[in-house]
Amino acid sequence: MDTGDTAWMIVASGLVLLMTPGLAYFYGGMVNHKNVISTMLQSFIAMGVISVIWIVFGFSLAFGDSLGGWIGDPRTFFMFNGVFDHKLSLGSSDQLKFTIPFALFAFFQMKFAVITPALISGALAERINFRAFVLFMVLFCVVVYAPLAHWTWHPDGFLFNLGVLDFAGGTVVHMSAGWAALAGALYLRRRKSHIESNILPPANIPYVLLGTGLLWFGWFGFNAGSAVGANGLAVTAFATTHVAAAAAGLSWILFDVTRGKKVSALGFCIGAVVGLVAITPASGFVTVPVAIFIGVIAAIVSNIAAHWRASSNLDDTLDVFPCHGLGGMVGMLMTGIFATSAVNAAVAEQGLFYGETSLFLKHLLALAIVSAFAFGLSYVLLIITDKIIPLRVNEEEERLGLDISQHDESLAE
Repeated sequence: MDTGDTAWMIVASGLVLLMTPGLAYFYGGMVNHKNVISTMLQSFIAMGVISVIWIVFGFSLAFGDSLGGWIGDPRTFFMFNGVFDHKLSLGSSDQLKFTIPFALFAFFQMKFAVITPALISGALAERINFRAFVLFMVLFCVVVYAPLAHWTWHPDGFLFNLGVLDFAGGTVVHMSAGWAALAGALYLRRRKSHIESNILPPANIPYVLLGTGLLWFGWFGFNAGSAVGANGLAVTAFATTHVAAAAAGLSWILFDVTRGKKVSALGFCIGAVVGLVAITPASGFVTVPVAIFIGVIAAIVSNIAAHWRASSNLDDTLDVFPCHGLGGMVGMLMTGIFATSAVNAAVAEQGLFYGETSLFLKHLLALAIVSAFAFGLSYVLLIITDKIIPLRVNEEEERLGLDISQHDESLAE
């Protein structure tokens, strides 16, 4: 047990939790004024619902004794049984060793599970039934998130043993949320205002700025905390996280300018978040100059995708798929290209840039598997949820706005 590592991981866990309120402000500022509270609540409710699910059996499904490398045994840590007394290692051969209390690792991972379904809400904003969203969120956590976390981060998980590298959640968090968001946008179809080309402007750009700041700050815990210790690897992840966000924010607004747009606060904020998304899987495996490159590429890819989405019939309200889905995929591909053992000794196979092809090919395979799994199962879960509780509000509720129709509250109060 290392007291320095423990102190840092307590702080990192708090930083990751801060990201969910940050996301609430980020999303809340971008929707119209009739849907600010409902959109923000969809993030905050995840802090309550998913935290409880994680304690009961979510952590067991993700990090319990492996059942064939596909899912954890839900009995392993049911109701957190044994978590505070567990040995400081994980896996059938104790492959993953900790210098912090195992319970702290469990709570750190809880925060990842909390924010992932909250990310999805941005694609469904302004038309999703709140009760239906809560049910979908629970199903998603159990059926999609937990298996992906087990595959990728448990030492007996099949993607882990394949050699796939995902430092802090490019597949588990961002790709899964992005593909679920795309499934949701397709299933719910367009908002009434979108069909009538009567889309209201963002309610509060300062909220977006505040949310971006909280997300950026919290992301240091997200990525640097994934080193699970106060060490050189955490410092590397801290540095790569910051410069990727900075480069992506600048690239987004510069790309906007080349297309005749004005420099905007909204553009910089979205770009910075895309950079944070893309560096997430790579942050503990690549150098700082590479992190700048990742931020630039991710911003351009997501900007082009968001521009295309806006001109299409796809109503992903806050561009969750272009930003998180594609951003996560860019990050995973870049990890397969630029990962190096010079940064992290755990890198057994060098990236494509260093002359080896195996890791890159494994990442291509992982992208295909995770994409199909997350999109397909999310769509099925949307159908199931809709059969139990109607997913979409009626036309009158949508016209009034979800703040009033769903919660009897409004921003003006």
